Amino acid sequence: MKIGVAVSARCSICGHTMVIFGLSVICVLFISNLGMAVGSNNLGATYDSDLSHITFQVFSSRATRIEVYLYDQPGGSPAKAHFEMAADPLTFIFSKTVSVADLAAQGIPGTVYYNYRAWGPNWPFDPAWQAGGAQGFLKDVDDAGNRFNPNKALLDPYALEVSHDAKTPQETDGSIYSSGPQSRNIDTGNDAPRGVVLKPSDVGPPIDPGTKPTRAFKDDIVYEVNLRGLTKSDPSVPPDKQGTYAGAAIKADYLKSVGVTAVEFQPLQDFQNDANDLAPSTAGDNYWGYDPQNYFSPDRRNSSDKSPGGPTREFKALVNAYHARGLKVYVDMVYNHTEEAGVDSTGDIGSILSWRGLDNATYYELSSDHHYYQDNNGVGANVNTANEVVRQEIMDALSYWKNDLGVDGFRFDLAVVLGNTLTEGGFNFDKMPGKNVLNRAANELPVRPATGGDGVELIAEPWGGNGSGTYQLGNFPSGWAEWNGNFRDTIRTSQNMLGYSLVTLGNVAARFAGSSDLFQSNGRKPWHSVNFLVCHDGFTLRDLYCYNGKLNNQAYPYGPSDGGSDNNISWDQGGNPALQRQAARTGLGILMLSAGVPMITGGDEMLRTQYGNNNTYNLDTEKNYLDYGNLKAFPHYFNFASKLLGFRSSHPALRPADFFKGVAASADGLKDITWYSDSGQEADGNYFSNPNNHFLAFRLDGASGVAGEPSPSIYVAYNGWSDWVTATLPNNLPSKHWYRVADTSDWMEYRDNITDAGQEDLLNANTYALSGRSLLLLIEK
Repeated sequence: MKIGVAVSARCSICGHTMVIFGLSVICVLFISNLGMAVGSNNLGATYDSDLSHITFQVFSSRATRIEVYLYDQPGGSPAKAHFEMAADPLTFIFSKTVSVADLAAQGIPGTVYYNYRAWGPNWPFDPAWQAGGAQGFLKDVDDAGNRFNPNKALLDPYALEVSHDAKTPQETDGSIYSSGPQSRNIDTGNDAPRGVVLKPSDVGPPIDPGTKPTRAFKDDIVYEVNLRGLTKSDPSVPPDKQGTYAGAAIKADYLKSVGVTAVEFQPLQDFQNDANDLAPSTAGDNYWGYDPQNYFSPDRRNSSDKSPGGPTREFKALVNAYHARGLKVYVDMVYNHTEEAGVDSTGDIGSILSWRGLDNATYYELSSDHHYYQDNNGVGANVNTANEVVRQEIMDALSYWKNDLGVDGFRFDLAVVLGNTLTEGGFNFDKMPGKNVLNRAANELPVRPATGGDGVELIAEPWGGNGSGTYQLGNFPSGWAEWNGNFRDTIRTSQNMLGYSLVTLGNVAARFAGSSDLFQSNGRKPWHSVNFLVCHDGFTLRDLYCYNGKLNNQAYPYGPSDGGSDNNISWDQGGNPALQRQAARTGLGILMLSAGVPMITGGDEMLRTQYGNNNTYNLDTEKNYLDYGNLKAFPHYFNFASKLLGFRSSHPALRPADFFKGVAASADGLKDITWYSDSGQEADGNYFSNPNNHFLAFRLDGASGVAGEPSPSIYVAYNGWSDWVTATLPNNLPSKHWYRVADTSDWMEYRDNITDAGQEDLLNANTYALSGRSLLLLIEK
């Protein structure tokens, strides 16, 4: 054998392809983990430049044979043609180029739909095999973790659009996609999702780069919302556009009026939702979308235009509409588990839809015996993000959503899995520089500069659902922002647990000031803390102050919903509606007046309720969509919320570019931030640590360098006590006075609890009486 010539063979132990270089034999399991397996531009289905041929390419390090099946319809029909694909033994990419003219002659004259069938060591190819047959079968899963089954038609992981979901109103039985003696020989060819081969003309014009926001992340206010729920019950949106990308585009002006600057949509990657709402039941419904069946395709059900290319065009139009109004578009991405990765109570697998049937051990982290899976997200098998093939696919998908679809930032579900370094049988989070997705995303997309410009925001949900080492708040690498669960729990405890749970003013002050204790040690800034009180996963802001515990077992359409946290740190304020609204205003005020990037949940600006259900993942119902009737029911609250958001955006002192130093930073001699007790004296360590103290105030010197640009000084006072407190105000600078901007107390509700810019109330006294559990905002001018 000539040295330098590569040939391939099969490993008799694990079934992997082996590459033989000279006298060395290297198993593909090793090679694929070194990142030699796939390039970012090789995969998927693409037309050539003159649209005369289509090339299909798919990766598998373990398959012995893959065939591409081609259709003229999106579903419910047999293939018109199928071809064996050629395997490259060095890249493990299977490919086939077909003539468009030949396809037309075989009955596919228009849009081409496709999927794959694959064979491997546990089910070798037998020429006698026919769809629905058992010829060649050895095991459902072998000792190397292979789960090949040619009876299961497989979606291309790089498909840019998906024809439909695995379960549909016509086929609601998801067990047909399983293996095992009851299902392994069921042919899914007529029912399985199919990739859509898109021409350049199908996807419409590119995103307008001229309107893409370049605003620094520190200046953003994030609005997290379910795209379908945003408009599904909105009478201002035409019925055929409700619950769609086009409907969401119509709401751009409304969102701008709320005062948010970035809209973070719950997952839009294609997921199982076609079968929702078939009956008055929530069983099996998927409303939130945290189970992707493809990483590239915008979900078709969310599109009013369901023609080939329709979801892509309509989503891009939504992005352009938001960009034209200065709004960024963020998307919640799920790369920790997939739709097919469910594990039942016996430890067996869920469906064979795509990745699992193409290369199970590459795409999922297996247990040590290779028969089952590692689960650190609490909802199914870990995506094998320690494998470079998987990392590359994630990076390719992120690049596509950013560059082709125009997305400005990403929030990552259970993001600790992206930092896992183990390919099987365990979990180890590592943020250190290297080739993991966390660092690649920050460097290659790249992250938007601190002062603004081109780039993206990367936002981690910094915990997992299961296992030691999966809570990593504050531990993500440079460039990454994180959902600050400490902010949420501290402020909730302060507001709702007086007399039951202890939270010191020192901890409250740390949250107000940007959580330097969590983010400063590794060089990050206040804006790497995404502050929130509520999110999709839990109560709404209104419900946080209206319920003492979850009510998830209500009848349809309010539930039932399984799961949901039992530790909500919530309180119904004694059942008093006026105090419930006051608590919501106080919570929103704390959020908007804290350093960091605030995030609210869709409908919080108008006191949306989920009727006490804190886990509405399966409620694709009218009672879970945004109810715009709340705008008329709570007009004072909406005015308060929108004006408060506007105040934050108008005052750079509230959006510091760096952590406060607590020292004089300008010619007026004031510290960049000064903390006060109710006596008007500067608060010290003893005051912060005394559990009997519940009043805290601070003054921001707008002239200091930390704000990035000059602005008026601001005074914020929080009375966490249950009764009134009379606070002594700090002395004003020469010729300056304090003016009241907002007071969240019940007595001021008739005035929206906030004044218009330039109409603030002059205070003539040096003291201020603040009611219990309320917040005061003053400006010096």
